[in-house]
Amino acid sequence: MDTINAALIEAFGEPPHYRSVPAPQTDSHHEIAEVLAVGIHPVTRGIASGRHYASAGALPFVPGIDGVVRRTDGSLAYVVGPGSGTLAERILIDPRSAVPLPADADPAIVAASMNPAMSSWIALRARIAFTPGQSILVIGATGAAGSIAVKAARRLGAGRIIAAGRNRQRLDQLLSEGADDTVVLSSDDEATSTAFVRAADVDIVLDYVWGAPAELAMEAILGARRDHARQLDWVHIGGTGGPTITLNGSALRSTALRISGSGFGSVDMRRADLPELAAAVASGELAIRPRTVSLAAIEEAWTHRDAPGERTVIIP
Repeated sequence: MDTINAALIEAFGEPPHYRSVPAPQTDSHHEIAEVLAVGIHPVTRGIASGRHYASAGALPFVPGIDGVVRRTDGSLAYVVGPGSGTLAERILIDPRSAVPLPADADPAIVAASMNPAMSSWIALRARIAFTPGQSILVIGATGAAGSIAVKAARRLGAGRIIAAGRNRQRLDQLLSEGADDTVVLSSDDEATSTAFVRAADVDIVLDYVWGAPAELAMEAILGARRDHARQLDWVHIGGTGGPTITLNGSALRSTALRISGSGFGSVDMRRADLPELAAAVASGELAIRPRTVSLAAIEEAWTHRDAPGERTVIIP
């Protein structure tokens, strides 16, 4: 039996192990592609843990939600999907959903950057009715995805962009990367609430934090809005601050607040124009720094904590 090397989740709560698994077999709807680079994203670990909503729950399995591949015709492509199982030397892909990449694209940069870049890009392109000129608040802007969100919002034509996060130094850097103003999140709720008043009249909130910080921000922003009938789209993307919020129903009755989420299952990817995003990532405009590790070292890579602006990438 033909085999390939892959990462394999054999027990929830443990890192994947380097194993030999059966090689993929093609069929009439798929082709076999060589995997060149795979990012280890927070969502990748979440799905592999069995706790993410996109987790299948069956063991064992090959993790990995996306990656850069070389197709049978020699071209490069980006593939994505919660059941992709990309942490292997070769995988089956659906040619219809493969996103073409420039021939000179760096697979490691694309693998590191596409997932964090997609979170804001898809939200603005396919989840809500964003129009150029609208103002945007990014909560959690100092993380990898949040930092790219600031740049993506600027590229897509946002008017005013406010970056909110805990790392003051990184917030200052974002002022030269597309942000017009910043909000420093601190342990002082009163000071943080007061700072959020500066974002009272934004049109869109891209929220990578959720939990108690989102509650605080929502209360401050809704209370300070000058026009309560002006639509406010609050898009929940990440949950580093907690999985739930408590929301008084009066907030929905007294303001034009619309809360939605953006993630696997909530968006038709065909509406997101991923080829344009892939080109922007490949050019370096919406990219973060890859930290490359071999597939054989998957256990070490899995537990590594990336530095700000960095993403671990596996090279099979």
